[in-house]
Amino acid sequence: MERIWTAIEQLIDYAKKHGLLPEEDVVYARNRLLAALKLTEWQPVEAKDVPLASPAPVLDVIIDWAYEQRLLETNTTTERDIWDAKLMDCVMPRPSEVIRAFYERYRRDPQEATDWFYALSQASNYIQTARIAQNQQWKVPTVYGELDITINLAKPEKDPKEIAKRKEMPSSSYPKCVLCKENEGYEGTWCHPARSNHRVVPIALLGEQWYFQYSPYVYYNEHCIVFHAEHVPMKMERKTLERLLEFVDKFPHYFIGSNADLPIVGGSILAHDHFQGGRYTFAMEKAEIEEHIPLPSFPSVTAGIVRWPMSVIRLTGPKADVLEAAVRLYEAWRTYSDPSVGIIARSGDVPHNTITPIARRRGGLFELDIVLRNNRTSAEHPYGIFHPHEELHHIKKENIGLIEVMGLAVLPGRLAAELETLASYLVHGTKKEDWDEAMLKHWDWCEAIRLGYPDITNDNVHDLLRYEVGQRFVTVLEHAGVFKRDQNGKEAFRRFMRHAVERMSSFV
Repeated sequence: MERIWTAIEQLIDYAKKHGLLPEEDVVYARNRLLAALKLTEWQPVEAKDVPLASPAPVLDVIIDWAYEQRLLETNTTTERDIWDAKLMDCVMPRPSEVIRAFYERYRRDPQEATDWFYALSQASNYIQTARIAQNQQWKVPTVYGELDITINLAKPEKDPKEIAKRKEMPSSSYPKCVLCKENEGYEGTWCHPARSNHRVVPIALLGEQWYFQYSPYVYYNEHCIVFHAEHVPMKMERKTLERLLEFVDKFPHYFIGSNADLPIVGGSILAHDHFQGGRYTFAMEKAEIEEHIPLPSFPSVTAGIVRWPMSVIRLTGPKADVLEAAVRLYEAWRTYSDPSVGIIARSGDVPHNTITPIARRRGGLFELDIVLRNNRTSAEHPYGIFHPHEELHHIKKENIGLIEVMGLAVLPGRLAAELETLASYLVHGTKKEDWDEAMLKHWDWCEAIRLGYPDITNDNVHDLLRYEVGQRFVTVLEHAGVFKRDQNGKEAFRRFMRHAVERMSSFV
């Protein structure tokens, strides 16, 4: 018994040192842990003073013990995650206490409030820093600046036991999705992630109730999510742009953006209106305006086409003027067609044009990047005309959402092992007939690399592959741009901007 008592005391000590648990709540928290573990006895023990950057090591000890006591059925990742979150919830402040502490700090300084909340979300293991550290990350120089590449290894593959359990689970509509407020404190099931240690903070946008939280996957620094109090679908409208600008007014040290509201060009969750933000400078933010566009209707707003692989217009100026210019630009794009470059606004009653907007502060000014999107498909490109075409699916097949748009590739975990295999093939000159069948999707790309680099060795092959993944990602983004980067595409972009400026001046 001393082993489990010691581990419990170590977890309590960790929680105290990381600001999760005040001394006055220690007895209460210990009793909650004992109840969760079906323990009715307790003997004081001396916890070894081992500094822990993450609670993961001591949680593993406790959950291993719980499995030995048959408190866990399968000991799979999903079941352990449920226990992990449940144990951490025992040593955490309640939601009301988190909200009170956040706004005490916010009244002094918004950055102090977010710093504290981000640290709490990590300390509570809601953001599983140890697991996220497994992700592969690197930067790649390109003609558009230094892009970020991530291979997502933080989400482990499902165990066959988990898959079987999911089939046995009765269907449930609670919570309605992983973004709903009802996730706060939810234990989790085989079909829904554990959220016992989840905390959110209410914020007002345009007088409406929204909530602020951090992403458990943190693809970049302080990756946050702002979601509507109601389970309502994504919708691109004036209020969307106004909310983004109000958020950066309240949190000037953060950017915030919205995925588009249509399939293919939208994010992975279209059923619940939400934004993503954080404190990180993406390559798109650093990109310069390559062609300035005068806006006679808005002389206080600087506008221009951004030098970026996708089709981006940047507006910078006072808040109210940027909002009005952006609304009019969006309205002009929403109904715009140019069949000569494949842009058609509607098919019957089905809309195709939308935008991915990103807001930030530039000192006292406000800035919006408006990324033009179109989700048309064709027989030749059933996944989307303005989407990575099939020859790029070996690298990236999924939607090009907000994060990718800004210059961070979130690539599937399978690529980690596949790049290792490709490295071996390239170094040893493996013939096509000797390739594993699952790797043949990379053949054409690999041949181009082999021809482009005549001297491939064990010492340089991994750097070469990482560099070429980055160049491939550039092509992915270029495919997602509605106006191509060639001369014809640039002229078509100018035609749209002339149309948009005319429309802006015609608004009453």
